[in-house]
Amino acid sequence: MTSDGGAEDAAELAGEADSFGRLWTPHRLVYIKGENKPGHDQAGTECPFCFAPTRSDEAGLIIARGELVYSVLNLYPYNAGHLMTVPYRHVADYDRLTAQESAELADFTQRSMRALRTAMTPHGFNIGLNQGAVAGAGIAAHLHQHVVPRWGGDTNFMPVVGHTRVLPQLLADTRDVIAAAWAAEHAESARTAPTAED
Repeated sequence: MTSDGGAEDAAELAGEADSFGRLWTPHRLVYIKGENKPGHDQAGTECPFCFAPTRSDEAGLIIARGELVYSVLNLYPYNAGHLMTVPYRHVADYDRLTAQESAELADFTQRSMRALRTAMTPHGFNIGLNQGAVAGAGIAAHLHQHVVPRWGGDTNFMPVVGHTRVLPQLLADTRDVIAAAWAAEHAESARTAPTAED
């Protein structure tokens, strides 16, 4: 160790020198510790899915808002562009959605796919609901459907060996790109939609 407490101290404290680089992801510690998980299953500001729509789109990472559901980026994404379609109503199970909520959730999932294709050109998608904590739902009390864009080779050694995901873009920048693609797709759909005269 150096007497001036310089960089060598940190290297020595980190352990044996090796040829591996270090990719630090301190933001994930909040997720690992469960600090953003609500302490109960009730609706309200402790539920991130109830709280997000009370913020601006930028602050809440919201891509688009509908009448009954909204699309939002995942704070702890599996891949770049990982978003979720979420009902505003605090409901846990898919079979508890109204017919209108189910229809808009399906529509927002399709629109999410189209916006992601425009913004990020993924090769495929994983889409799914985790119902209950035992099934992998991080926040089981408020239903949310994942839309995860996938690319060939995106499952590499980092998640397998390093338990780390490498994301090439800040969440705020990702939100802006996908929201712009969503708005453009919606405008194009409205422009080309058949009218009553057709």
